[in-house]
Amino acid sequence: MTKEKYNVTGMSCAACSAKVEKTVSKLAGMDKASVNLLTNSMQVEYDEKKLSPDDIIKSIVNAGYGASLAGDTKEKAKEKSIKKTNDDAISSMKFRLKVSVIFLAILMYFSMGSMIGLPLPNFLSGAGNPVGFALTQLLLVLPVMYVNRKYYISGFKSLSHLSPNMDTLVAVGTIAAFIYGVIAIYVMGYALSNGDMNTVAEYRKNLYFESVSMILTLITLGKFFETGSKARTTDAISKLVDLSPKRANVIRDGVEENILTEDVRVGDIVVIRPGESIPVDGIIIEGSTSVDESAITGESIPVQKDKGDKLIGATINKNGSVKIKASEVGEDTAISRIIALVEEASSSKAPIAKMADKVAGVFVPVVMGIALVTFIVWLVLGYDFSFALNRAIAVLVISCPCSLGLATPVAIMVGTGKGAENGILIKSADALETTHSIDTVVLDKTGTVTKGKPVVTDIIGFDIDDNEFLKLAASVESASEHPLAEAIVEKAKEENLTFSSPENFTAQSGRGIRADIDGKKIVAGNEQAIREAVGNNSGFDSVFDKGNELASQGKTPMYFMADDKLIGIIAVADTIKDDSKEAIEALKARDIDVVLLTGDHKNTATAIAKQAGINKVIAEVLPTDKEEHVRKLMEAGHKVAMVGDGINDSPALARADVGIAIGAGTDVAIESADIVLMHSSLKDVATAIDLSKAVIRNIKQNLFWAFFYNSVGIPLAAGVFYLSLGWKLSPMFGAAAMGMSSVCVVSNALRLRGFKPKNIKNNKSGNDEIVLIENNEKKKEGKTMTTVINVNGMMCGHCKATVEKVTKAVEGVSNSIVNLDEKNVTIEYAEGTDLEKVKKAITDAGYEVV
Repeated sequence: MTKEKYNVTGMSCAACSAKVEKTVSKLAGMDKASVNLLTNSMQVEYDEKKLSPDDIIKSIVNAGYGASLAGDTKEKAKEKSIKKTNDDAISSMKFRLKVSVIFLAILMYFSMGSMIGLPLPNFLSGAGNPVGFALTQLLLVLPVMYVNRKYYISGFKSLSHLSPNMDTLVAVGTIAAFIYGVIAIYVMGYALSNGDMNTVAEYRKNLYFESVSMILTLITLGKFFETGSKARTTDAISKLVDLSPKRANVIRDGVEENILTEDVRVGDIVVIRPGESIPVDGIIIEGSTSVDESAITGESIPVQKDKGDKLIGATINKNGSVKIKASEVGEDTAISRIIALVEEASSSKAPIAKMADKVAGVFVPVVMGIALVTFIVWLVLGYDFSFALNRAIAVLVISCPCSLGLATPVAIMVGTGKGAENGILIKSADALETTHSIDTVVLDKTGTVTKGKPVVTDIIGFDIDDNEFLKLAASVESASEHPLAEAIVEKAKEENLTFSSPENFTAQSGRGIRADIDGKKIVAGNEQAIREAVGNNSGFDSVFDKGNELASQGKTPMYFMADDKLIGIIAVADTIKDDSKEAIEALKARDIDVVLLTGDHKNTATAIAKQAGINKVIAEVLPTDKEEHVRKLMEAGHKVAMVGDGINDSPALARADVGIAIGAGTDVAIESADIVLMHSSLKDVATAIDLSKAVIRNIKQNLFWAFFYNSVGIPLAAGVFYLSLGWKLSPMFGAAAMGMSSVCVVSNALRLRGFKPKNIKNNKSGNDEIVLIENNEKKKEGKTMTTVINVNGMMCGHCKATVEKVTKAVEGVSNSIVNLDEKNVTIEYAEGTDLEKVKKAITDAGYEVV
């Protein structure tokens, strides 16, 4: 399937967008078509073997509209910013409005000035010179009709294609009134020649030229406000576009040139000086600096960047001159992909809009039918032609499919733009709508709830200063490449401790490490390694009990000895993020169930869940099985959002009602996720749900008022209440109401610009008990076998998790339990399972099968 975006011209209301969408959707090979009235664009997905862009454009043209591939206007788009395009539209509308108001004011003076005592020249006096009086009004209305000729061109063109739109209603209504006025001039001339002054007086009062001018002016006024309001809905995209610098300093053939950013090519050497915006994505090849990446990642603290590090376009170089080699340019840069994502989401259509689209598709023909019936009924009831025509024109001009067409897209545009401002990239209107109904959030552990990197959590020294103990531990671990060793060394660096180089370093697989540090013989390892080193010394049991207590908290204890004396314990763990607990409390405060789904051992998962405030845990799950657990929750009737890193969790992200990728601020093209959280903050999950609720609430308000307005306005204009209550509506007031209905819808949507993330804390006492949901793996048919495999090289919880993971991944294996103390793994498997594959999986993971 090919996915493309088209620009569509000539649309003026929801009836137009519905017609275009219906026409294109009928094409053979077309899978999906979504037309957006607000952005005058169309997103399509189609089979390129059955359909071509030319076929799509031809079908739109045949329907009476203009179309072009969005890429065809790319060069113009480079020259014109979104803001300038909006300014041009407003400027054009302002000119039309000025001309209309000026000539309307003069016309109203001549047509109605005498009613309030304003003087008129004798030769234009209505009573003295009725034909001159009428001709003057005719000449004054023509400039108003000319500057607003767009309504007639679009309206009658649409009518000729049997797809009448809002412009058709305006065009037919005002032309009918204008023609009636012209006929009235001829009738008055004929009546004057026959001395029939009663007829002259009757027609002089009902010329309707002022109504034509007033209708066009008021509708243009409404369109002017609407255009200005619509322009403000694109502010978020404009801000994103403005982030990217327009020019870059590039070295070519040894000479530095200042060129347009879009002319930078992959492989170019770009020079970036202090204070400058980084024009493209690239790798530093010379120099170092600190970079403000807040625009992309939300991190306010500048990040240090050295040779080999990647820089992201649209971020700010703070204090160092660097040279980078461009790796992504143009539409491939992170900021360009973010802009494209926001634009695509803004142009997409939410399911809630389908009802409005169905109504809009038949709305204008129905209104024209109602106007015709209204005209005929009043004539049949014995009312004069003028009264019947007034009622029919009022029906035409008050009916406003614009408000129906704008109700959804303006809210979607503002909502997705507001999300982007808060670092929440929503990939479609469908995802935005679904998010508001989420009742269960499933969280991956590593990198989502936790930081994804082991850190030192506890330093317990025995008869030794903690810093001295950490110094010795870091010295011996500095020669190891184990992740836990790296955490200890990193902690020592944070404390600015200088440590010695180890001598006679040896690493015994599964039994820890040994080295000489400053003349001391240091041994480091797990409980089993230390027990072997000290023999059956019961004096250490209390120390090991402390280590077991740390292990029950999801931490990995490492014991250290110096010259056969136990000097302390250092615990290492993947800790929760600073804002995880607050984020989970916010979700629970919104009555959302939170579930931790992880491949870690249940003890570790339970410990993390307790720290984060999560009450439901599904542990020891392989990445391939996460999708199944998400599916089970959905089958149980829950609306599920899966939050993960977007890579290992792809199947689960794709399966969930809403997939949310966290920690992927520069990789906005994660196909499996519906929402990307640029700031890598779990708190943004609650913000995304709040934003979705605000948008959907706004859309429902817009649709209600759009339907309510038309359901009340049309009967009033038709004169339904005239016989019983004496209520009637002049075409001029109908035109004003029509214009203002669209303005009200857009203005209501603009209230979303004031959306702010809420800090709602969970004040419910609740039950803190953690429910460990059993992970029932699928059992293979046949007899279940059990065997124990001895494995050397396992030292810690990380090793344990790795061996359990790779063995469970072997076909036929239903369960795998590692015993670190005994250095073995117990395998449960279906009869006939190839155990050699199990052994190979362990060996490939870097451990020794004995």
